[in-house]
Amino acid sequence: MTVTEKIIAKHSGKESVRPGEFVDSSVDLVLANDITGPLAIEEFEKAGARKVFDPDKIVLVPDHFTPCKDIKSAELVKQLREFARKHRVRFYEIGRVGIEHALLPEEGLTLPGDFIVGADSHTCTYGAVGAFSTGMGSTDIAAAMITGKVWIKVPFTIRFNYTGKRNKYVGGKDIILYTIRKIGVNGASYKSMEFTGETIHNLPMDDRFTICNMAIEAGAKNGIIEPDDITQAYLEEISGGSQKILLRSDENAEYEKIFEIDAEKIQPQVAAPHLPSNSKDVTEYSDVKIDQAVIGSCTNGRITDLRRAAGILNGHMVHPEVRCIIIPATQKIYAQALKEGLIEIFLAANCVISPPTCGPCLGGHMGVLGKGEVAIATTNRNFIGRMGHTESYVYLSNPEVAAASAIKGKICHPDEI
Repeated sequence: MTVTEKIIAKHSGKESVRPGEFVDSSVDLVLANDITGPLAIEEFEKAGARKVFDPDKIVLVPDHFTPCKDIKSAELVKQLREFARKHRVRFYEIGRVGIEHALLPEEGLTLPGDFIVGADSHTCTYGAVGAFSTGMGSTDIAAAMITGKVWIKVPFTIRFNYTGKRNKYVGGKDIILYTIRKIGVNGASYKSMEFTGETIHNLPMDDRFTICNMAIEAGAKNGIIEPDDITQAYLEEISGGSQKILLRSDENAEYEKIFEIDAEKIQPQVAAPHLPSNSKDVTEYSDVKIDQAVIGSCTNGRITDLRRAAGILNGHMVHPEVRCIIIPATQKIYAQALKEGLIEIFLAANCVISPPTCGPCLGGHMGVLGKGEVAIATTNRNFIGRMGHTESYVYLSNPEVAAASAIKGKICHPDEI
């Protein structure tokens, strides 16, 4: 079996499973946020449920419209808070706030071999630690909160093997954009994307989170990376250590497809509107002027992302016609950036620092675009109207490219700064 099939089999009480098979699986963690959570709670109550299956395995994270931008968003968070108090489930609000897909790994809640479901499409992020994690609708999440189980079809697996040394400024964002460019936004529809090879196993954890985060942008059911020594070191750092978990695909595991990708061919990528698959080398978009740069999100708002952006912005000023918004993904990341002097660099460059929030990524607040405006962002989606007006335009990139573009006033390669 593949690593994904092994995790599903274990949680379904089976010795083995095959792609296409339907199974009932127990879950280790159920997640919802301030947009999807209230919908799940309403379904939970419609079903007449009186209690959740396990309070310790349910997490509610208000992050999309927070800090609450208006009365409606405040009411949504209030609904989460009241449910959390009633059922004693995990709840992260002001003071412990963070973007859910950065916060949960940071809190040690996502572990190798776990089966995780969330009412958010980017729940696939946790495959970076070797978990099976996938997004589901709010009704399915309500059922999971009641029963502790979900009903799924075992996905076929596509293996992506990356070899070679990465080029300068190439990180997880560029690897996944290049991959989506290669297979298309439906190229892994309801498939498991297994990322492996020497290039992947030399990547820091933050880059792995970025890769698995965007598996959904190729239509995948989940993205996953086999745990290794880097995974183990990360787990020891955040939780004080845990037993070594050896979780691997079998050598004779069957794959629907295998892609061999030479990482040395990957340059910093930029995905043009209105699909993540519209990705090309950054130099292909050198004439595109921008109005806004956003550096943050569950895709690229971690500490290494901020370090990379600060490395470009240090000693420079944001172009006078550009607004540059920096969004640390969690309070801990914000505090670390402050400790390292990164926040000072951003402020000196005339950037705006936002508290942790999804904010502009979904066109919520803290950086919504007007008609005709253009943004470059380290977020994960650039669909029509994603960041605001339906006639605005979002280009996706890594933190270095976004920072360099903010300085120049148009999309550019970091070497130009």
